[in-house]
Amino acid sequence: MPIAVLNRHPRQSALIHQILSGAGHACHTFKNAREMLAHLRKDGCDMLILDWQAVGPDGAEVLRRARDKLTPGAPVLFLSDCASEDEILAGLAAGADDYLLKPLRGNELLARVQAQLRRAYPDQHGAEQLQFDQYLFEIRSGPGRPALERAGHERPGRLLMAGAPLDVTHKEFSLALLFFRNLGRPLSRAYIHESVWQQETALPSRTLDTHVSRVRNKLRLLPENGLRLAPVYSYGYLLEKLDA
Repeated sequence: MPIAVLNRHPRQSALIHQILSGAGHACHTFKNAREMLAHLRKDGCDMLILDWQAVGPDGAEVLRRARDKLTPGAPVLFLSDCASEDEILAGLAAGADDYLLKPLRGNELLARVQAQLRRAYPDQHGAEQLQFDQYLFEIRSGPGRPALERAGHERPGRLLMAGAPLDVTHKEFSLALLFFRNLGRPLSRAYIHESVWQQETALPSRTLDTHVSRVRNKLRLLPENGLRLAPVYSYGYLLEKLDA
């Protein structure tokens, strides 16, 4: 799983990279918050390891901005040079899930990371993958559910286009999956609403239209790419594959 590491010490970063890579994780190390946030904005990550001293007094703000770009529910582990109760509480209050005191011990670091990943992604090994040409949906189903249910009832995972992750929200993921599962079939506004928004009955009409527009733009569902996501007059929407 992709893990981002922010650490100001090159030797520590190299050690963390070695430990996590050896366990099969894709580890991306950064020496400052600006580089890390730029990477997360583009590619996202499934976990963040943060050197609390590297971000200084702006730690809470950096963590908040990182959370907006991480996989939803992604765990955050922060590293600290001191055992000050106030500092540990500050890190946890800012949104971190766990902490680890330096000096780092490889076995303990890996155990903490694996525990957080198991907690955050309990069904990861049972994740379903659905492929539609260049689009790949990685679906993480909730505990006790079959892996494939209606799009709106699944816990979204990742959406990739030609191998590159797309930055989509939960609703956009579910909406895109619903359209692809019904490729060539017109869907009524009521059906889309019930499938994706479920109990949110007071949904303004423009909310659905806005989400459809975002899905169309982010996934490039355009005639030049062989797909068209278009409104069906007085009914709903249709995603169709165009003849070459």
